[in-house]
Amino acid sequence: MKDYNVKPRPVLQQDNSAAPAKPSFREAFLFWLKLGFISFGGPAGQIAIMHEFVVDKKKWISDSKFLHALNYCMLLPGPEAQQLATYIGWLLHGVRGGLAAGILFVLPSVFILLGLSMAYVSYGTIPWVSALFYGLKPAVVAIVLLALLKIGKKSLHSLFHYVLAAASFCAIYFLNIPFPYIIITAMAVAIITRKVYPNLFKENEQSTTLAANEGQEFYLHSGSQVHDTMLTVPQLLLRGLVVVALWVTPYLLFYAISQDFTFWKNLSVFFTKAALVTFGGAYAVLPYVAQVAVENFNWLTKLQMIDGLSLGETTPGPLIMVLVFVGFMAGYNHYGGSLLMGSLGLFTTTFFTFLPCFLFILVGGPFIERTQGDVRVKSVLGVVTAAVVGVVLNLAVYFGRAVVLGQGQEVDWLALSWIVISFFAMYYYKVGMITWIAVSAAAGLLFYFLQLL
Repeated sequence: MKDYNVKPRPVLQQDNSAAPAKPSFREAFLFWLKLGFISFGGPAGQIAIMHEFVVDKKKWISDSKFLHALNYCMLLPGPEAQQLATYIGWLLHGVRGGLAAGILFVLPSVFILLGLSMAYVSYGTIPWVSALFYGLKPAVVAIVLLALLKIGKKSLHSLFHYVLAAASFCAIYFLNIPFPYIIITAMAVAIITRKVYPNLFKENEQSTTLAANEGQEFYLHSGSQVHDTMLTVPQLLLRGLVVVALWVTPYLLFYAISQDFTFWKNLSVFFTKAALVTFGGAYAVLPYVAQVAVENFNWLTKLQMIDGLSLGETTPGPLIMVLVFVGFMAGYNHYGGSLLMGSLGLFTTTFFTFLPCFLFILVGGPFIERTQGDVRVKSVLGVVTAAVVGVVLNLAVYFGRAVVLGQGQEVDWLALSWIVISFFAMYYYKVGMITWIAVSAAAGLLFYFLQLL
């Protein structure tokens, strides 16, 4: 990332009249609502959709502001795309903006998964869902590849960054090194090499020029002052206490109302722990969730856990939404097939899974924003982003293999062809991402109906 100070920024003060006006809360609210329904493609695809809209199209925030927020969210446990949406919403409209963005990012998928979960336990398999998303999954792979290109272009500014990205990919793909260790190692490498070889952090001239002039066309850029960052430590502590109070409230309600408090306590504590150890995304935490939920608590079977992963992958929102299916099955099975208790388990799981995300952003965000002009912090976060590029590449390969090879080793040529078609349609012919998602879903349904003839 570019090595320059926040003050003075004479270049950033040029032509302020050309900068877009602050978006209205209503306009931002409608975007976050729409994003909740179209956020397919896992974190890479979701981040790509946000970047395309808030940076490229609307110019609400600049590339450096976007990447600075992304760097921080990548370091946190929990779904980074949902936290990034919360962060951007907070940047634009304070606490209410962060709450609106974060809640709306997951709310549609909560109700979609609730409906699918009810259909799953009531009717068994759901063939039309698989058919609908048979065409969508290859398009999602293409979206991940496009996101990889976009994020790489914005964050790989030197040979050093490219080497780190490649090393990150090899570490996670070939050596199966956990994501947190890769991030910690990247931070250590950045700190050491910055002192020993500072020239490694020099960026190319083009990226330097773009960063210096970004303030002329964005509402928020690296030189902008966000009002919420001026909060005092007691004010931030108060926010933290509010989150703690929200976390305790369900316990008190279950203790006062439920005759089986132990079940709800186990559910709440378990998913709070899961939310705090989800470094590296949903795929990193799912083995832990499956082991405890299936083998220790017997909330669901292994086959039901696999079916839940399938449902989570075919719905919008972060893949960590698989956890709410587990919560539904826990309540449903524990209470003898009660849809009402299953629904309560789903909403309880959602609450405890995502509550920590708002704590990290609304309390930690003000501190992180103050570091944007700090050269040392920017260097470290820039290296983290480079390492994340390698991790995203691993995700693209992982997801691509799953879609093309399926459960066996035979190549699904139709799926592979649709990946190529999707990539060319969106990259070369500039077909909108949302439009192509609809086209791909329709293609999957068409293929399903043709098979029935």
